[in-house]
Amino acid sequence: MNNINQYDEAFMSLMEIGPESLPTLKYQDIPAWDSIGHMALIATLEEKFEVELDIDDIIDFSSYEQGKLILGKYNISF
Repeated sequence: MNNINQYDEAFMSLMEIGPESLPTLKYQDIPAWDSIGHMALIATLEEKFEVELDIDDIIDFSSYEQGKLILGKYNISF
């Protein structure tokens, strides 16, 4: 599975949404992406991509698109 598929799958499985929702998805847009859902998402992404995000990056991870930019700082390409 390539990086974008792994990234999308993390969102879709944890947030229980379809791929059509991803491009515009932002933190707290849906009930599943609350503070607990956010930390579950971060933990899943860290495991999938074998990285440890800095606290500032975890806080700045405010949307699906922003997350791709943040992971890019860790040499994860999409």
